[in-house]
Amino acid sequence: MSTAPTVHLDLAEFWQDPYPALRAMRAHTPIAYVPELRRTLLTRLDDIKAAEPDIATFSSSQPEGLMTMLLGENLMRKDGAAHMVERKAIFPTVSPRAVRDTWTAQFRDAAAKVINDLGPSGSGDLFTGFATRLSGEALRILSGVFALTWQEMDQTSQAMIDGIANYTGDKTVEAACHAATAKIDAAIDATPAGDGLDMLSVMRRAGLPDASIRANIKLTITGGQNEPRDVIAGLIWALLTHPEQLQLLLDGKVAWIQAFEEYVRWLSPIGMSPRRIARDASLSGVDFATGDDVFFMLGSANHDEKHFQNPQRFDVTRDASKHIAFGAGPHFCAGAWASKALVAEVALPMLFDALPDLRLTGEPVRLGGWAFRGVLNLPCAWGPL
Repeated sequence: MSTAPTVHLDLAEFWQDPYPALRAMRAHTPIAYVPELRRTLLTRLDDIKAAEPDIATFSSSQPEGLMTMLLGENLMRKDGAAHMVERKAIFPTVSPRAVRDTWTAQFRDAAAKVINDLGPSGSGDLFTGFATRLSGEALRILSGVFALTWQEMDQTSQAMIDGIANYTGDKTVEAACHAATAKIDAAIDATPAGDGLDMLSVMRRAGLPDASIRANIKLTITGGQNEPRDVIAGLIWALLTHPEQLQLLLDGKVAWIQAFEEYVRWLSPIGMSPRRIARDASLSGVDFATGDDVFFMLGSANHDEKHFQNPQRFDVTRDASKHIAFGAGPHFCAGAWASKALVAEVALPMLFDALPDLRLTGEPVRLGGWAFRGVLNLPCAWGPL
């Protein structure tokens, strides 16, 4: 075990709002061992940025980790050449050019249909009716797994997210995750070979082993559904509760992509990234032993007072470029360009253009999570008062 000082957490409180505890750790115990998680947490931006590129020490390979055991060994759980082989295989799908020339137009078509279906109702939960549905439809397009509906994309993604964050060992959560991965395997089997740029097609053409294809499609569904969904819904909520900042966007004084970057800094949808210590090492006065498990607390790093003034404040005019919501090393999120296009070029500008009188209903908006965090509902109304 590391020599980091011990910090105890109430995991229920931490799930409700992790930021107070993380702020205290950054100030007093920036690298801390948390017995309730059986992990050592790195909470400051500089420590994480120093550690993440050092894959020889802070390894992503975790054969006994929850993600590997439940989803299979995907590219996020490989380092070095093995990681790059699979990253190169999926690049034709997620490259900036593919996003610009192929996916963005298809995302717009999907968003137009979702918004058109929303219009007549005048009210609803936009977490489900807009963010969840659009994210699922975009993921069907990008992954090539059309055998799953957008609802099934969300259901399987959430079950897998819950499974890989199941550090308390809840057997019901584990069983739901296994059921989700079995459904995805069946959907892959039902999808014929194709010649498009979707992820399933390009991995098949690249000749990746079947186990790698399945594991990486599951990874794509977890990251490609929950994170864009949570950012779309969360950013709508953030802007509706900060109308003066929304107006800056509507007036063209601030770009939508700037609002996106600030939101993922302020309320990081992926709050944690796990690593395993591959060799004895030291960092910032803490010794780590081979086999130790650590968490890079990305959400905490994005609130690091050394780098972000008043980090708890949502401010679309802020320079948020130092954030590490997508990672800070060789495992930088491969889907970052697609996510930015879906949210900042499609979902948000199209929604606010189509529904200029969009507003919250006043019903409570709930938030939750620390490994993965976002709003859980978004009751809204639109049309004449």
